[in-house]
Order: sequence, then C-alpha cells, then structure tokens
Amino acid sequence: MSLSTALSNALSGLTASSRAAAVVSSNISNAMTEGYGPRQLEVSARTNAGGGVNIDGITRSMDAALVGDARTAMSGLSYQDTLSTYYTRMEDIMGTPEDSYSLTGRIATFESSLVTAASRPDLPERLTDVLYSARDVASGFEEASDTIQSLRMQADSEIAAAVDRTNELLQQVKELNVQITTAINTGSDANALMDLRQSTIDTLSEIIPVTETSRDHGAIALFTPGGAILVDGQAAELGFTRTNMITANMTLDAGLLSGLTINGIEIDTGNASGAIGGGRLAALFEIRDDLAVESQSRLDTVARDMIERFQDSALDTTRASGDAGLFTDEGAVFSAADEVGISARIGINAIVDPAQGGETWHLRDGLGATVIGSVGDASLLQDMVAAMQEARVPSSSAFGSSGLSASALAASLQSFAGTEANAADNRLAFAQARQSEVKERLLADGVDTDAEMQRLLVIEQNYAANARIVQVVDEMLQILMEI
Repeated sequence: MSLSTALSNALSGLTASSRAAAVVSSNISNAMTEGYGPRQLEVSARTNAGGGVNIDGITRSMDAALVGDARTAMSGLSYQDTLSTYYTRMEDIMGTPEDSYSLTGRIATFESSLVTAASRPDLPERLTDVLYSARDVASGFEEASDTIQSLRMQADSEIAAAVDRTNELLQQVKELNVQITTAINTGSDANALMDLRQSTIDTLSEIIPVTETSRDHGAIALFTPGGAILVDGQAAELGFTRTNMITANMTLDAGLLSGLTINGIEIDTGNASGAIGGGRLAALFEIRDDLAVESQSRLDTVARDMIERFQDSALDTTRASGDAGLFTDEGAVFSAADEVGISARIGINAIVDPAQGGETWHLRDGLGATVIGSVGDASLLQDMVAAMQEARVPSSSAFGSSGLSASALAASLQSFAGTEANAADNRLAFAQARQSEVKERLLADGVDTDAEMQRLLVIEQNYAANARIVQVVDEMLQILMEI
C-alpha cells in the first residue's frame, strides 16, 4: 500500500467519523422530539484496490406498526375526551340531587309550594309562591333546552373548524410527499421532511383515524379505517357547511343540517365503523346528531309530562275544553304531535300571572273561574299536589314502562346525566392509559441516549485512529523529503 493510498483511506475515515458524530449529535439533541426518527450513518468498504470507506447515506429508523398503534390510541383518546366533555356539561346542566336550583330541585320546590298553599289557601303570598316556583320550573326547562342546542351549535362550529384543519393537513402531507420524493430522487437527505410528515399525520390522527401505506420513492398514502382515501397522490377535500342557528327540530336526517363530504361524495357520519369512525370529528358529529338530540328528547318528555299533568280536563273543571292548563305551549294548549322542542316553549298560563294581566287566585279557584271563590277552598290545590304525585307512564320508552311521579321522572332524567358522565369518565381514563402506554413504547423505541453516547465514544476512537494515520503518513513523507 502506498503512502498516498494510506492517506486517502485515513481521510475517508475522518470524513465518515465526522459525519457519524454529526448524526449522533442530531439524535441526542432530538431525543425528546416527538416524531423524530433516530438516524444511522450507513457506510461500506470501498471496492477498489486502495480500500477506504464510502458514506452510503443516512437512514431513518421508525417502527411503522408502533407509530400506527400510537395514532390509533391518540384517535381513541381524542374521541373519548370530546365525548366526556359533552357528558360532563350535560351533568352540569341537569345538576345534582343536592342542588336546589337544578331542574329536579325546582320541581320539588314547586310541589312543596303547592302543599304549603293548600294548607292556607287564603294567603295570597302562598299563591304567589306557587306562581314563582312554577315559573322557575318553566325557566329550568327552557334554560336546559337552550344549553343543549347551544352545545349542538358549538359542535357544528367545531366540525367546520376541524374540517378546515383536516384539509390543511392533507395538503401538507401531499406537498411533503412531493418534496420527499424529489429529495430521494436527487440524492438529498429527506429525513427531516419525513419527520415533519410524521408529525403532520400524528396531528391529523387526532381529528380522523388514519392508516398509512407506503408508496414508491418515499411517498405514502393515507386511508381512514373505514376505507376512505385521504391522500394517494392527490389530497382529498372534505366539505361541510356550518349552521349558525340550530333548534330542536333541526336534524341531519331531516336535511336541515350539513353532513360531511369527501371529494363531493356524502359519507355516513353516524356509523362508528364508518369512513371517519373514531377521532374528534366523529365525536363532534355524534354529539350534534345523536347524543344532544337524545338529551333534548328526554328533556322534552319530562316537560310534556309536566304540562299534561295540569292540562288534564279532570283536574280543573272550570276550564273549557281545549283550554291550556297551568303550563302551556307558548300560551296555547299542548298537542302530543308537537313534543319536539316543547321544553324550550313551555310557559305559565297568563291567567294566573299578574305580569301578564292575570290573577294568582285562579290557582285556587280555577283557571276558568270568572269570580273569586271561597278563599278557604283548597280542593284544587290539593288536586294539583295529587297530579304531581300521580304515577304516570312517560311518553318515551327511555324512562321505562313503569309509572313515575313528576319528581321521580325528573330524578330519572338527572340520573341519566350522572350515569352517562361517569361511564364517559371511565372510558376516557382507559383511553388515556392506553395512549400513555403506547407513547412510552414509542419513546423507548426512539433515541437511546445511552447507546448514542457509547457510539460517540467509538466514533471518537475511530477519528483519533484515522488522525494518527494521517500524522504518521505526514511524518514519513517528511523523512522522504529530507533524503
């Protein structure tokens, strides 16, 4: 081996050691960076007679299956977190059994005011208490209904934002595919672009679950678990139209709310195993189109029950047939065909409300009475108490087929909210534990700083050895020059 060959080999070794040190430095500095794939310098022996080392490139290692598991876990966590937030909000709306201002508490207060008024029907202030507590019941229904529809509008707004964000991310993945392919074809380092693409897809997976498939020249394709194509050469475009005002009668099935399209094709958003099943976007559609609609229906059932207890013609014989009872549908008699949204329309009959030109003595003497009756007659008030306590079968099968009093029915409504919130918290805790476990495995599969430091020591030794060869060759050349 000539001195020039030895020098060439040593210089190639120095170059390789320098590049290896840079790779190790990058790995260590990004040990805590999510989405970073550990780098490895790939080298090979020169095939010519002189020897030396070739730098073949820098490879990026990443366990694709583990990354897929992490994305699935993140989608599940995002889905459960969104639903848990909704159920917690519903529990707040319905209140707790100890909350006197909850709907259950207001109904109990109303019943108590009837009992108190029946004990001294001659006292106007007690009749006024009945009026005020009845108003509180009506306003409790209205407030709960308004909040439920507000949650639906919030979900609708967040769907629009999620769709816009998804379209942005899909375009970014498409553009990164092009950049990565170009880098690979020109021999440039595409690893940083791959890190960015992985991070982008990770963000996307919180909104919609995705499955990644490799394509030629470093490109990838993205599909949903339900089979919808999100990126494959071109990026799909999701479509959605926001609705500014949503009322109880507005549903997706009725065509009054926007669904979701992918490249102009309507997709099923109400199927857990559908095109977008799982992830935050699916949870938002579930809240807007299913969960909140069901909550509204239950609330309407309780409001209807309250109206019908006092609308019964046998309760107050002074009322003419077809006249509204104590509780009304925006001042009119309630019809069972108009149950949807009744909790937002329930009100107090103007006949008993001085603020609307009525008189509270009608609570004692009858809504159809034309003159004040005996101030000591508590029979109607007592019948109202009995109407509240009567076991009636609710109009909705969600409450079962057994008869329930007004208070028991309201308590069942409250129980639904508490039970569902507790179950949602349990599902969220499981999703959090799963995501945490997968994340730990992903981090463990990432940069091993101990191993990198060991590798750095070897690189240092190799560099020193090659540098020593250069020094020795230089000394030998100096000797030759002195001859």
